[in-house]
Order: sequence, then C-alpha cells, then structure tokens
Amino acid sequence: MYIPGIYASIITGILLFPFLIPIRTKNKLQRNIKTSLIILFIISILSSIAPETSQIGAPFHKYGKSKIAFYGCNYQIQLTQIKFCNEDNKTLEWCFCNNFNAFATIAHCYKIGHPNEINSLLTMCQEFNKTLSLNTFNHANDYYDSHAKSISELQNENQNNNVTHFPIKLNETETHIFEQAYDHFLGNFDLSVDYGAYLVLFWVVVFTLISINNWFKHLFPQFFKHMTDPLTNWFRSRISLPSTNNKNKTNEYKFAGLIDMLVPTRIESIILTSFTILTTYLMISNISYTEGDPLFHTKRNALLRYYAVRASILSSTMMPLLILFGGRNNFLQWITKWDYSTFITLHRWISRIIMILIIIHAFNYSAYMKSIKKTTIEPYLYWGTAAFLAGVVIMIQGLLVLRRKWYEMFLILHILLAGIFIFGAWLHVEELYCVWFYYVSSMIWLFDRIIRVLRLYQFGNPQAKIYLLSDDTLKIIVPKPKSWEVIPGGHAFIHFLKWDCFWQSHPFTYTSTNQEIILFIKVKKGVTKNLANYLKTHPDKYTTIRVAIEGSYGEQTPAYKYDSSVFIAGGNGIPGIYAEALDVIKSQQNQFKDNKVKLIWVVREYSSLFWFYEELIHLQNLNLETTIYITRPNLPINEEDFKRRIISVNSLGDSNELSPLLNQSSTQSQKLSSSSLIEIDNKFNSESIDYKSIIKKELQHISFTESRPNVNKIVETNIEESIGSTCFITCGHPIMVDEIRQSVVENIYNPEKKRVDYFEQLQVWA
Repeated sequence: MYIPGIYASIITGILLFPFLIPIRTKNKLQRNIKTSLIILFIISILSSIAPETSQIGAPFHKYGKSKIAFYGCNYQIQLTQIKFCNEDNKTLEWCFCNNFNAFATIAHCYKIGHPNEINSLLTMCQEFNKTLSLNTFNHANDYYDSHAKSISELQNENQNNNVTHFPIKLNETETHIFEQAYDHFLGNFDLSVDYGAYLVLFWVVVFTLISINNWFKHLFPQFFKHMTDPLTNWFRSRISLPSTNNKNKTNEYKFAGLIDMLVPTRIESIILTSFTILTTYLMISNISYTEGDPLFHTKRNALLRYYAVRASILSSTMMPLLILFGGRNNFLQWITKWDYSTFITLHRWISRIIMILIIIHAFNYSAYMKSIKKTTIEPYLYWGTAAFLAGVVIMIQGLLVLRRKWYEMFLILHILLAGIFIFGAWLHVEELYCVWFYYVSSMIWLFDRIIRVLRLYQFGNPQAKIYLLSDDTLKIIVPKPKSWEVIPGGHAFIHFLKWDCFWQSHPFTYTSTNQEIILFIKVKKGVTKNLANYLKTHPDKYTTIRVAIEGSYGEQTPAYKYDSSVFIAGGNGIPGIYAEALDVIKSQQNQFKDNKVKLIWVVREYSSLFWFYEELIHLQNLNLETTIYITRPNLPINEEDFKRRIISVNSLGDSNELSPLLNQSSTQSQKLSSSSLIEIDNKFNSESIDYKSIIKKELQHISFTESRPNVNKIVETNIEESIGSTCFITCGHPIMVDEIRQSVVENIYNPEKKRVDYFEQLQVWA
C-alpha cells in the first residue's frame, strides 16, 4: 500500500461526501467540483494500492555512478575467491565496512578506478553505524600499499578458516576494465532510463505547442483571424492542414497496392516521423563494448544484452502513453483540443514502434540465452512470451481491412489481447524496477473503464424510442438527464440493452433538446443490421428499447467566432454538423450577430431526406442559409417513406414529442403541426403525385441543387462572399471530406488575404 495515496483518498472522500447527498442542483460549478473530486478520489485509490515494487522504481530508478563503482570493485574482488568475513548472514557491504582488510582492498580499487565516488563508499558505511572519513580512506590505502599480498602469496600461507587477514593485491589494469565493463552494463540501464524520459519529453513539447496554438485560437479569435502573413500561410498550407500525400486522410490508402491504411495528416506524419527517428537514435546511441569484458566475455554477448535492455526500457517507458492515447477519457484531448481519432492515430503508430522494440528485445535476449546455453526456463520468460505473442496478434488483427470487416470480433479480441499484453509484461518484469510503468499503464486502463461505468450509471437505462426510417436509417430518441453535458458536434457511445448485444457500444454524433437526445444511425452490419431486422417485425417499424449512453465526447470547434461559417455534411454525417450549426446560430443571436452561417448537405436522392425531414423543417425562420445537393435526383421516391417523413403526425398517435427539435422553437410558426404539411388526396394514384414538388414546397426555405457539388467552387465562392475570416466544418463520406480539406488548403492563399480555417468532425478510428 502507498501511504500518501491512502491519506489522499481519505481527504478527497471527506470533501466528496457532501456532494454525494442526493439533492438535485442545476449549479454547473457544483457539478464540476463533484466531478473533479470523484476523479481525484479514483486516482488516489488507484495510487494507494500500488505494489511496493512499483513504488521503489517510481518514477525513474537508476543505478548511478556509486552503484557502478561498488559493483565493479566488488566483482573484481569476488573473482579472486578471497574471503574476508566469516559471517554468512551479513551482506557484502557490511563486510567491506567492518573488516579493515576488505575495506583497504576496495578503497584501493576506488582510488584507481573510481576516484570521484570515494564519498559514496564512505556514505555506504553509515548504514552500518560506521562513520568513516577521508582520513580513514587514505589510511586504508597506505595500509594497502604496505600490507597487501598477491593471490599466490596468500595461497602459500596457512589460512585460518579460509579468512584472509591481509588486503588482496588487485591488477590495476583489470580494475579499469571492470570499471568500463560495469559502466557499459549498468550505465546502459541508466542511459536507457534517461532516453525513455526524453521520449516522454518529446510528447510533452509536442502537446504544449499544439495546446498553445489551439487554445489561443479559441481564446483570441480576433488575433488569429488576421494571421494571414506569408509565413503563417506557408505553414498552414504545407504543414498543419494538408494530408500527407495531398489527397487521402479520412479515406483509406492502399499501400504498395496491397495493404489498406489510414494516412495521417502532414503535421501528424512529421511528428510521428520525428518521434521514430528520435527513438531509433536513442535505441542505438552510446552502446559500446570493452575488450576483455569480464561480465559477458564476448562482444556479441555484450551487445545482445545491451540492446535487449535498451529496447525493453524504451518500450516500457512508452507503455503508459500507449494506453492513455487509446482511452476515451484521455485528458490530453481537452488539453490539446485534438480529437479522438488523432489520438487513435498516435496510439496505432506508437504501438508499432513499441512492438518493434519488443521484437528486438525478444530476439536479442533469446540469442543471448542460447549463446550462454541457459536451458532453465523461469516463469517470467513464459509471461514475457505470452505478452510478446499477444502483441504480435494485435498488430495483425489491427490491420484496417480486418478491423473493418469484422469490427466486433476485432474489438473483443483487442481488449482481451491488450489485457494479456499488459499484465503479461507486468509479470515479466515484476522483480525489476520498470514494473512501475506497467502498473501505471494498468491503472490508466482501469481509470478509463471506471469513468466509463460511472458515465453509464449517471445516464441511467431509459426507454428509447427507435424508428426504422428511409435510407436504412435508425432514429433513436432518448430522454436526456438534466446534468448531461451536450457538446455541439460531439459524439456518444450507445449500448442497446438486449441480451445479445448489451456489451457492445458504438459511437454516433447526435442532436439534442432540453429533454432528449436524438441519434441517427445508418444501418450497416452487426448490431445495427440486427436491430433493423428486429424493427421490421414491428408495426410501423417502431419499438422501444432500453439503452445506456456514455458520453458526451469530443471538442466543439470555434466556428461561432468566424465571420463566416460553412457547415458541409454528406449523407449520415448531417446530425453533428446540424447540431453545431444550430449552436452557432444560437451564439449569433446572443453575441456574434454579424456572422454568416451556411449549411450544405449532400445526399444521394430525395428519399434520403426523409429520415431527417423534421429537423429540416425546423430550419424555417432561422438565419441559416441551407443548400441540399441531390446527386441522383431521378431515382424514384418510395410512397411509404414519403408518408413517414414526419413521424409526429403519423398514425403512431404520438404528439410533437417525437419531433423534439421542433419543440425548441419559441415561436408558433416554427412548431410543426399537421397543417404544416401538404395534404394528399387519397383518390390520386401514387404515380401521379409529384413528390419532388411537394418536398420543395414544404422545404421552401432550403435551396435544392440537382447535381454533384463542385467542392472547390463552393470553397472559393464562400471565401469571396465572406466579409472576413471563413471556416469550413465538415463530416461525411471520407472522399468528400478529403476533397474539402484539399480545397481549403489550396485557397489559404486567396486574393483578399482572408483567413481560412478547416475543422473536421469525421471521426475515423475503425
């Protein structure tokens, strides 16, 4: 147990107790204090149960020059097979401090090989209540010079109980060899710890720079809006905004024509490449061999051990970062304002670097054991092998093509294998000081799970109304707890509490009202397909199911601070874009009154509108210029889908609560009723009804364009029409999103020298 952690748990528990009294409060400050105390309480509990081995090694354990000096001299003396002390229950340190002949021998070794560590030798003896001064040290050396005998001389004398009563003469040339050998061996441990700290420091610097840039963009928008100087534009157009190959970022790229992969942005690629180069340099730096090495005897064996140690410590140092980057409750997301998919990109690439280091460690150590003909397999080797194999399988099953084809299986296997990987590595190094890294990694993983469970508990298990609408889209309406924090453009993970899928969670963007959360889910494979088939067996393709929601996650963009905000959505990417556009309109009414807001939605056919129809009607009388592109306008419109475009006036008998977004409006003109819709006489044949005309009349506040959008033209036009700065926020099909990114990059240099920014709400992590 870690005593300071226990004290911290008691203190935070006392402070937290008043906030646990079930009194309803709308005070946001009190909720934030309660949340902070809960987080501190969980962290203190996790730290209080830290094992002693992790406490000893935390945060960095190094041998230091003093240990290197002692082990070097001690080993040289031990190889003489001379015995100074007869007390078998005493340590070597005790013998050197309490037997003057032994002390004189080691004192001479320090004088020749480690003159800078004399004080550490004298200090060591204080542990045994022996106060030795520099005069004592000098006297011991004088005594050594006059009384020391060689091994051959001692062998000719009759030794009483094999205990030597004289200092033993040491080969001074060998003393330097022992000093260098231990400096290379134990010094490699110390250097590896330092180099591991440098790798962590690399990310500290990166996150600090990113945080300063992103927070300044939020806190001082007027300053950033005028940053269009040549250097800034060059950096943004060449480094920070474009994808690595100017094309693919959210859309997969086929590497070497064989392997599908997600390509990072250029700035991410530069960061990751720099980190890889730094790791490679630190992996091979300052490793050398001493001729005549008494520890490993051959250069091959020495280098195998040195590189194995270096690889293991560097990989161990990065392990907490690996787990932190992959967690949903990653505090670095708030600090840096980077999205979850960016950290998942870092998580993947760091995992690959770690696995390469682990492969080096495993190969080198296996070759070393074979070289010294070590046949005994100890338990820690079994655990290390299990962790190694789990890591290899994770790398294989984590390939994009596999995780997209069998995502549910990937997720379950990934969690199980990650557990084997971390805890196997923990047990592999349990007797070593670096176990601290694996304890911290495990606690980060456990902390993330605890917070996720608390989020689910706080939300509860309400009954959700679920509809299967046109274009194979599920509309899910869930009652919203009063304390649930809404993030415009954010996403949440939903669990459908059915016996066959309750353990699975899927992330989706959402819209919300004061009372409800609305999610729109495209039917694909797995859970959504099963749910759609289940709804088809119900009248009107409607039912209620208990759900649990974990969230909200994500970061809101500073779109409301720009002179012009253009929201572009494709297909099912509209909910989050729509929610954030409405939030900008709300902020426009309160503060930024001159901002111009546009919403552009690209869909395949007119039937694709029906699952979002009520939300589109809600846009009437709002200061939002909306355009919808229909890429295949001639596809027929299904009569049943058309009739179910407004659920709230359907035969389901539900009132306007099924159109919650409409209830947000305070004016009667924005509320939906049956009179808002065009009546269709039953005497007409469905083939004679002009559905397009009806749609356009009901949505007359929206402009329709029956063609594919010219993305570059849209970007150029909106920049020209803006009175100042312009930002583009997008979510949709990966190809469209990548095209918008590229167009924004190409228009950073514009004739009017206006600031142009790009924000991506598409979260690609599978």
